[in-house]
Amino acid sequence: MNWIKHIGIALIILYLTGCTSKKYAIDAIDKQDVLASIRSVNTYWQQNNKPQNWAFWDEAAYHTGNMSAYEVTKDSAFLEYSLIWAKSNDWKGAKSDKKEDWKYSYGESDDYVLFGDWQICFQTYIDLYHLDKDEQRIHRAMEVMKYQMSTPADDYWWWADGLYMVMPVMTKLYQVTNNSLYLEKLYTYFRYADSLMFDQEAHLYYRDGKYLYPKHKSANGKRDFWARGDGWVLAGLAKVLADLPKEYEHRPFFEQRFTQLAAAVAAVQQPEGYWTRSLLDPEHAPGPETSGTAFFTYGLLWGVNNGYLNAADYLPVIDRSWRYLQDVAVQADGSVGYVQPIGEKAIPGQVVDQNSTTNFGVGAYLLAATELYKYLDK
Repeated sequence: MNWIKHIGIALIILYLTGCTSKKYAIDAIDKQDVLASIRSVNTYWQQNNKPQNWAFWDEAAYHTGNMSAYEVTKDSAFLEYSLIWAKSNDWKGAKSDKKEDWKYSYGESDDYVLFGDWQICFQTYIDLYHLDKDEQRIHRAMEVMKYQMSTPADDYWWWADGLYMVMPVMTKLYQVTNNSLYLEKLYTYFRYADSLMFDQEAHLYYRDGKYLYPKHKSANGKRDFWARGDGWVLAGLAKVLADLPKEYEHRPFFEQRFTQLAAAVAAVQQPEGYWTRSLLDPEHAPGPETSGTAFFTYGLLWGVNNGYLNAADYLPVIDRSWRYLQDVAVQADGSVGYVQPIGEKAIPGQVVDQNSTTNFGVGAYLLAATELYKYLDK
């Protein structure tokens, strides 16, 4: 009857192994492999792209990812890259000093100081300030945002991307100054944006007022929600919640929108792990897209890491999206492919392939990868 004894022992070992084994597939990933991927991707980008570029949204979005990569790697080359970039832009976005000329409609020239695409750079400047308390690093950020908050306008954030570009600037500057006006205006501006772009049925955000349904429809007559646009919002909300005071009176509203958007996003993931460019109409512009997928992966991971999203519900979604990012999006040389080019909507017939890469797409990947590292490092 020794075989019975041996089976019993084997069953006990299997039981104990099962009790201590990791519950979710993504838990089996080695955090050192994630760190290696961060280094590979970021090093490839920096070796092939000089840091002396403008401070507009596309480049600045990359630097938000680069600073996250520095946070977990402590690679001095990563830090130096953002420092060179900030210094080359004089720690400014748009550079006009004539406040009477400052605008906040779309514009790429130096008089569009109040346009959010010129303000996202302040996120990285503030992060760099925390590493070296040189007031020059945040002087322009505070000058611009103080002036903006002194105006009666509340419609500064009229497009979804702007919620990633500027909402975290407000909370980061609150953390530096403890000035509650940053939080008051954050809520005022966000409520305007939310009233314009949030769909109460789908719990997703339109890119801007041009795309509201039924005035605008996807190729197959559906609501047309742009993946990267909603990725900007989910990632922006995660960054804001990370810095909002726990006792802030309007925090529940930001939490509600974060969890609603996360659930809506998770429900429309493709089986292969990516999200298509038009979230509710995959046939509108079929195939994988990395920037939206990476921002969603970052936002969902942040939600799990910080107790807003249930692991049992969201880790399988995250596992699929990470597998796509790691196995399909990241190429052998460290480049990040399948990134939809600069735009504002899903475009039928637009080619997005392994050679399609951008600065902000790399930044999005770095955000997702660093948040996964934090999850695995717990």
